[in-house]
Amino acid sequence: MMIRLRYTLLSAALALCCLSAHAQQTDGLQQRMSADEFKAAGLDKLSPQELQNLDAWLSAHAKVTTRVVTPTGKPVFYPDQGKRAKIFAHVVGHFDGWTGGKTIKLDNGQTWKQVGDETPSCMSANNPSAKVKPSLMGNWLMFVDGCSDTVHVERVN
Repeated sequence: MMIRLRYTLLSAALALCCLSAHAQQTDGLQQRMSADEFKAAGLDKLSPQELQNLDAWLSAHAKVTTRVVTPTGKPVFYPDQGKRAKIFAHVVGHFDGWTGGKTIKLDNGQTWKQVGDETPSCMSANNPSAKVKPSLMGNWLMFVDGCSDTVHVERVN
């Protein structure tokens, strides 16, 4: 419970600090935040040493990374459409065909979800090879070895 509380406090502190990453880098959190903000983030519960360690970490990690997301909040894995390329991998585990909305995990760590209603005939197989290729208008098609056709998919992670 204490670790979770500290993780929550650290997350809150990081979120607040990232909003003002251009603020004075030499000041600690206590100087950069109002007393109410400091208390609301739960930072008043940290020991002086913990607060000093957090300040040191934030000073060393001031870089802010921006994620590209859709209006619904889903991550965009290929923001530059020009960089999309075919992906060759294997399905993890047993594959018994498409059923509409099926999620497929590949051995390269990617997960893809079927977005169309296509249900081409497929043979059952363990770890069949798969190819994911770019399609028109930012869409993707997946072909699994042993299936008669491709299906439309979207990347989950």
